[in-house]
Formats: sequence, structure tokens, C-alpha cells
Amino acid sequence: MAFITGVVRGSAAEEAGIEAGDQLITINGHDIEDLIDYQYLEAQEVLELHIAKPDGTQYLIEVEKDEDEELGLVFAEPVFDGQRVCRNRCLFCFVDQLPKGLRPSLYVKDDDYRLSFLQGTFISLTNMGADDWQRIFDLRLSPLYVSVHAVDPQVRETLVGNPKARLVGQQLQWLAAAGLQVHAQVVLCPGFNDGDILSETIGHLCACWPHIRSIAIVPVGLTRHRRSLQPVSPEIARGVITLVEGWQGRMLAKHGTRLVWAADELYFKAGLPMPSVETYEDCPQLENGVGMTALFLDELNAIQPAKLTHVAGRRVSLATGRLALPVIDKLACALAEAGVDGTVYGVPNRFFGGGVNVAGLLTGEDLLHCLMGQELGEALFIPAVSLKRDRDVFLDDMPLSELEKRLSVRIEPVTGPVSFFHRLGESNLWRDRGIGED
Repeated sequence: MAFITGVVRGSAAEEAGIEAGDQLITINGHDIEDLIDYQYLEAQEVLELHIAKPDGTQYLIEVEKDEDEELGLVFAEPVFDGQRVCRNRCLFCFVDQLPKGLRPSLYVKDDDYRLSFLQGTFISLTNMGADDWQRIFDLRLSPLYVSVHAVDPQVRETLVGNPKARLVGQQLQWLAAAGLQVHAQVVLCPGFNDGDILSETIGHLCACWPHIRSIAIVPVGLTRHRRSLQPVSPEIARGVITLVEGWQGRMLAKHGTRLVWAADELYFKAGLPMPSVETYEDCPQLENGVGMTALFLDELNAIQPAKLTHVAGRRVSLATGRLALPVIDKLACALAEAGVDGTVYGVPNRFFGGGVNVAGLLTGEDLLHCLMGQELGEALFIPAVSLKRDRDVFLDDMPLSELEKRLSVRIEPVTGPVSFFHRLGESNLWRDRGIGED
């Protein structure tokens, strides 16, 4: 049963009288477990929808539409029968490193192949049964995003904490034999899957091209609540980049794709210049922190500050995680060229600890502690990734509005240089809205 949160205006569903708050029970007599079922079944031209109203009344509604026309229903979640929970005990699991007292949803360990297909979340392949595998094959669910970490069976079992983790080589072969594609990631844990193990893993995955569509090497993220693993050092980061760039050259010469990339964070840790945006091809693992910086710099380089005369004279501030500070400093230089006084603050992460420096894990308290009493100008710009996707709230549940009130400044979440300069030039940004007033 799927809870309907919205109905597209002018859609077949709206014409049939379906409303937000209704529940969809079946389509043409078929139960629907998730958005995959819904999208598969809605493609038919004649639909019999079993609908339950909020008062408990149930109806069968017949809808006729074109084959390529969407039904027009919007749902609260992409899965309707609950997320599949992870039973692994990964050494590096970030959920296990969270402090107590956060919102319950942050402690949910999902390992759901459906979310991998629908949203690009990474799965381990260890928490699936025979029916799940059969459904993947029957519905041609591709690409999937898989956390490989290591192809050595013992190393992967140690990292993932599940005996089924040893099967990853076979599982990737099953997917390849079915013609299904995979985006792979390796979370780099020094002392476990670096060095020769990493070289073996990359070599194995590169040999699986074209079924392996991309490989990302990302450094393990460690909070102050996890001390059993060592962080990636600058020396290790430089060694990984050398290894990755060597494979990129071989794959590019042989297959026309680099296939494997090191995460942006590794370049920051190594103190090496970021590759150009063209190096990342179609940015297949952007959400995994691979190519974001290059894309940011490419956007920034395309902006002509001299033409932004309408923002000259403004005083603003920019806050970010300490890792990205050198990049945001470049943005501040562009602001100066446009006649804008921009002050940059690199915010230490007190909540998770000094080992966590990415902007996406900043909390409201981190920002408040760093910025209270500082000169913030007419507006404070922060990375949008610091907030929950569908709500203006930080990881520690502090609403954006509360931080605005306590800092007495208007706060604008932005996604990059284009977003920043667009918002900077909008006149309604500078209207008084009573920030700091009771």
C-alpha cells in the first residue's frame, strides 16, 4: 500500500478524482512494493486502481491513458513496504560512528537494491535473497551501485563483517552475465584494502569493463566516535592517486574511458591540484564526491565578475567545511573582482570531530559556535548539502530559521558558483524579513 502525497495537475490521476492523502493498494490486481512496481504497471493503457480514502472507504477506479503517459501520482517514499535493513557489521560504517540523540532516521542502515537502482545509493549485495536476485534479472534493474571495497574474499569479509561478502566476485559475474551494469566504489581503509589489495581490486574491476561503468576510490570517513581505524594520510592519498591515474591512462588508451577515479577528498589530502572537469567525463559518481570540485571550478571560471556590476558594494560571508576552504577562497577572489566584500569562514566540525572536514556534515551547532559574534555582512551563504534534502534542517535537527535568528543574519543555501551569483543578484535577497526579531 502506497501513501499518495501529491497528484500532478492535469494528469490522468487528477481527472480520475485521486487526491493527496489517498492510498494506492493495487494496480490491475497487482500489489505494489515500490516505485519500480508502480512505474512498470502504470505503463499500461487501461488501469484499474484500488484506492483507499483517508476515512477508510475503498474504491476501484478505472483510468484510460496513452501508453507513454504517466499516471501522475506522487509518493512519500520510493519503497512502500519499508527499506531493507543492512545486517552487515562494516568496520567503517558511518552510522555506527554517530553520537546518540539524533533523529531516528539517521540510524537506519539501509542496504536496499531498489534504492540503488532508483536513487544511486550503494549496496553491498550481502543482504539479498534469491527472490531479490531474480527480480533484478527479470526487471533488468541496471545500473546498480555496489560497494565492492575489495575483491579479495577474506579482506572483504573482514571489512563488511558478513560471510556473504566473500561472494562479491561471483555476484559481479552474475550481473555481467545478465548484461546488467554496475557503478562500483571502494571505501579506502588504510591497513586493510590499500596497497596491493587496492591494486588487485582496481585491476579486477577494470577487467570487467564494460559491465563495470565507473569505479570510485573514496577515503574512509572517521568521526571522533571511531578510533579503531586510521585515517588516510597525505602519503597514502598520493600513492592512491598515482595508482588511479596509471589505470586511467591504460583504460583511456584501450577503451576510451578512464573508468576509475579518486575522490576529490584524496586530492585535497594529498595537496595535489584537482584534475580538469573533462577528466571526469560524464561525472558518473558526482554524488560520491568525485568531480564536484572540478565542476565547481569550471562553473566559477565561466563567470565574468566584471559584468556583475549590479552586486558591487555588497558585504556578505561564506561558510564551508575546512576541506573546501581553498576552493571557496577562489570564489571570494571572484567576489572581490565584482566589488563585493566577501569574508570566508572555514568551520571546524566539533560535532563529529576534527577528522571530518566536509561541508555536508556540518551541523547547525558547528556553524553557530564558529560564527557567533563574527561580522557576517548582509547575508551568509552556506553549502546546500549541509541541509536535509527535503527540509531546511541540519543534521543535529537545528532548523535553518533558528540559526538565522541566533546569528541575526539572512542565510542562503547555495549549490555552487552559478547558484551563488544568481542568488546574490536577486533583489529580494536584500529585503528585510525581520531576522533576529521575536
